[in-house]
Order: sequence, then structure tokens, then C-alpha cells
Amino acid sequence: MKSLYETDYHQWLGQQRELLAAKQFDQLDIDNLLEALEHEMGNDVRELCSHLVILLVHLLKYDYQKRILKDPWVEDKVLQSWIPSINNPRDEIDLHVEENPYLSNYFQESLEKAYVKAKKSAMEELNRYIKTESKRLNKNSFPKECPWSYEQVTERGWLPGD
Repeated sequence: MKSLYETDYHQWLGQQRELLAAKQFDQLDIDNLLEALEHEMGNDVRELCSHLVILLVHLLKYDYQKRILKDPWVEDKVLQSWIPSINNPRDEIDLHVEENPYLSNYFQESLEKAYVKAKKSAMEELNRYIKTESKRLNKNSFPKECPWSYEQVTERGWLPGD
């Protein structure tokens, strides 16, 4: 028979909370409680990484369009439209870190993980619009490691090339 942990996680969690509040430690589902705590501890870091991936994708695309393409039309018409797409994940990151200040211990690690994913996504997204094979981006089109610090990418108003 499956345990409540497997069938109704939220009910199980409420039950465990009640047992803790009542100091009925001997009735706690310790193994599953430890697993749930470990999983929850990782959720905040995963959420930070997720927001960083979105932010870095937009920063990489912005930087590529401004630094490499150098198209005046892109500069005048397109780049300014990127600002909300850049600031939205910044706002989400600020809020998430404000609610979970301990995440400051994971800034560098999260930035490194997020950059690997963001680089791949930015390359794929930009390649959708590049028809000439010789001009398509590859794994060497962006720096191997994130060229910006966590503080830079999350600073409102900062843009690559400023």
C-alpha cells in the first residue's frame, strides 16, 4: 500500500507539520521528511537558475545584435524592445532573493549553470533567423564562460557594451 507521502503530498506535509507542532516526534515519517526537505532546499536555487537563464538569453541576444550585427535598424528599432524582456527576469530575481536571502551563497554557482543553458538557447533562437549556413552561430559564437558578473546582469539599467 502506498503511503500518504506518495498519494497526497500536501496532506502528508500538513500531517507532518501537525506532528511537529504537537511534538509527536516518534510518529514523524523521518525518511520522507528528510527527502522532502532536501528537495525543497533545491527548489529555491532551481528557481534562481531558471530566472537567470531567461535573463542571460536576452542579454546574449542583445549583445550579439549590438556588438556583432551592428545593424543601425536593429539598434534603433529592436534593441529598445528588449528592455522589458531583460528587466522582467531581473525583477523576478530581486523578489526571489529578497524572499530567500540565503540564495546569495549560490549566486556564482547559479550564474555558471544558467549561462551554459542560456548560451545554447540564445544560439538556437538566433539561428532560427539566420538562413546562410556560414553565418549560423555555433558553440564558439559566445564566450565559454559568462563574461559578466552576477551583479552586472542583475543590475537594473546595465546592458552589455555599456
